[in-house]
Amino acid sequence: MSSNEHTLASLISQLVLSLDGAVLGTIVAFAAVDSFLNFKSTTSALRKIRQAPSVKVSDLRSLIHEDSDQPQPSDASNLVVLRGRVQATPDADGTYKSLKSSPIINPESNENTTIDAVIVQRTQRLLYNEWKGFLWRTYDLKAKLAKPWREQESSTIKAVPFVLGEAGNSDFVVPNFDGSGHPLPLVTVYQQKQLFNPSPFTFLQKIFGHDYPIGLQDEEKVLPLGVEVSAVGICSFQNGIPEIKSCRDLPYFMSLMDKDELVLHLEHKTNTLFWFGVGFGLLSVGILCYAGARYTIS
Repeated sequence: MSSNEHTLASLISQLVLSLDGAVLGTIVAFAAVDSFLNFKSTTSALRKIRQAPSVKVSDLRSLIHEDSDQPQPSDASNLVVLRGRVQATPDADGTYKSLKSSPIINPESNENTTIDAVIVQRTQRLLYNEWKGFLWRTYDLKAKLAKPWREQESSTIKAVPFVLGEAGNSDFVVPNFDGSGHPLPLVTVYQQKQLFNPSPFTFLQKIFGHDYPIGLQDEEKVLPLGVEVSAVGICSFQNGIPEIKSCRDLPYFMSLMDKDELVLHLEHKTNTLFWFGVGFGLLSVGILCYAGARYTIS
């Protein structure tokens, strides 16, 4: 560890442990409050998804009135968990557009094949060495602190319009992604790592525990045609066409999980957040009481 890193580590430790641990207790208390706030929002989302009806595409018109032309996020009666299959939409000339994934090896035929998809995301990411130095300790403190900003990757995404349909039925629902920041239910179909040739200085960097790029990872994810997904959102009709739009206060919009799996995932998350909040809260109270006692004695 360099002298600058020694100084930085010393300043951080002095700041955290200053005032007999009062600063550390305050930081832990903020972590407890953040856990309970996340617990509250997750519990609210769990309640809404649990109460929302699980419907198929063919059942939507009987559930939602066609005179509801505008989505009303405050109206929980239009919140549904819709299960449907990803289908391409035709162009003006009647042709169906789709995208192709990179060639992958079919394990059954041992031949290269491609997957028809409506969304293709390609990502290139630098891989960093995280070997430990002497005594299995990593000394590169600056690299650890700067890791969120150090990550270097480039991503491209291509998409074509698609709808959610049902096998043997002509009904469909249009997913509206406007204003949605939810993750997409993409499936990884291709992943390859290309390692760099080590330089003469690689061995020294490795010994002293310094992070350095060791390779490049290519990854491709797709949303295939025909895959069954769940869409959680507000349903309405736009010019007679059924549409589903995401809710900002829900953690999901489209997912490969069905309603039961979504509920189980949220239940596990709420339990984890609750006990994290309790643990951080008790720890912060203990640290702050100790700091207060030390201050009173001194």
